[in-house]
Formats: sequence, C-alpha cells, structure tokens
Amino acid sequence: MGIKDQFQDKANQMRDKAQDSMGKAKEEGSERASQARDRASKASKDTNDTDRASQEAQDKFNQDYDA
Repeated sequence: MGIKDQFQDKANQMRDKAQDSMGKAKEEGSERASQARDRASKASKDTNDTDRASQEAQDKFNQDYDA
C-alpha cells in the first residue's frame, strides 16, 4: 500500500466520521425541536386551563353579585 492509498483511506475515514457526526447532530436537533414543541403545547394548554378557570370564577362572581 502506497502513501497515496494511505492518505486516501485516511481521507475516507475522516469523511465518514464527519458524515456520522452531522447525522447525529441532525437527530439531536430534531429531538430538541420536538421537545420544545411539546413544552410549548403544554404551556399553551396550561394557559387555556387557567383562562377557563378565571372566566368561570368571574362568571360565578357575576351570578352571585346579580342575585
């Protein structure tokens, strides 16, 4: 095996390693984005529940006040 072949093999190894690293980074990014969407969705639901409870309390207060 000549020096040229050794350099070519090393270049191929480095290229493969870089591609693997990019694939892993992409997967991690997708997972983080998914988790962020889940957190945002839960926060939105919690806000809606809070708004609903607040509106119900206000309605009850108004009914009691009118009576």
